[in-house]
Amino acid sequence: MADCHLGAWRVPELQQLNLESFRKAIDICIKEKVKFIIIAGDLFDNTYPPIDILKETFSEFKKLKDAGILCYVIQGSHDFSASGKSFLDVLEKAGFCRNVVDFQERENFLYLNPNVEQGIALYGYSGKKSGLEVQDLKKIRIQDSHLFKILVLHTTITEAKGTLPIDSVDLKDLPKADYYALGHLHNGFKTGNCVYPGPIFPNSFQELEDLKYGSFYIVDESGGLISCRRIELKIKEVENVTVELSNGLTATEKVINELKLRNIKDKIVLLRLGGLLSFGKISDIKFNDIEKIAKEKGAFVLLRNTSALSTVEEHISIDVSDMSSLEEEIVKKYTSENSSKFNGFVDKLMAFLETDKMEDEKTLGFETRLFEETKKILGL
Repeated sequence: MADCHLGAWRVPELQQLNLESFRKAIDICIKEKVKFIIIAGDLFDNTYPPIDILKETFSEFKKLKDAGILCYVIQGSHDFSASGKSFLDVLEKAGFCRNVVDFQERENFLYLNPNVEQGIALYGYSGKKSGLEVQDLKKIRIQDSHLFKILVLHTTITEAKGTLPIDSVDLKDLPKADYYALGHLHNGFKTGNCVYPGPIFPNSFQELEDLKYGSFYIVDESGGLISCRRIELKIKEVENVTVELSNGLTATEKVINELKLRNIKDKIVLLRLGGLLSFGKISDIKFNDIEKIAKEKGAFVLLRNTSALSTVEEHISIDVSDMSSLEEEIVKKYTSENSSKFNGFVDKLMAFLETDKMEDEKTLGFETRLFEETKKILGL
């Protein structure tokens, strides 16, 4: 399995589903009495996951240990740390897993050492931020073994990336192995003995649309033949609701009527709004009323996406001699023509939102700081 991304979702209901999906995968592995589990990177969504996520994760790993099932891991691009330290180290120290990344650099090559267990030789190399591991992978070699060889990587191979504009490594440039356990790409890809299992649970609105649910693979290498069985982790059904809009003033009623026609009880509802609003604005859509109806109909959670929804552009004509005052003049003209109780906050908000991210500050921490300070300015 790979790309668990525990702790990724901010929506509480989906964060819980992510954990439930991981828990279900672990339970299936125990029931199937697998020899061991490989997690090919991104167990966590970041290097320092929240304490509640850690508590749940440790609980699942304890179940594996009690069942006598070993777990092998590598760092992925999300839980990677340049210092080499992460909470994977804590799991390993507790005896819950083993990091299979072990190599030496010699003569411009990276020689991977095997972790030998139960007649299997496992080799691993961690994923890095922004695909920086790709160039390293072109230099890796493995300390050969007569055992069944598994190469565990968190990267993009050219054969699987399709049209994605990202760095990749050709499969032919990797050392020969009997099985390639890969992570990083979420599309779920398999060719021969090379497998991307997909995420344990979809990690975004788009992934929920495309994948619906998570998955992993159980691999049988007995008798010298490799068979791969894909296990689907169906936790909740997904209902896609797409509505094309042209009038922001009647949009709320149109969306609500569409929801009333659907059976959305206990489902993840993905509301995708598109179209060009000739009348009204996106802010005229009463999303609170829409969410209220969804809850009344028993939806497990409703997510919305308005990226394909736009309005007819408003053009503001400004005559200024000094370009440095352009922003100020635009704000002054717009607020004078659009009366609102929030107009008094515009200058303060614009000044504050120029705040830069601090050195080493995580994206989640930066965004949380922005939200909290913005609420203070607005008196919320």
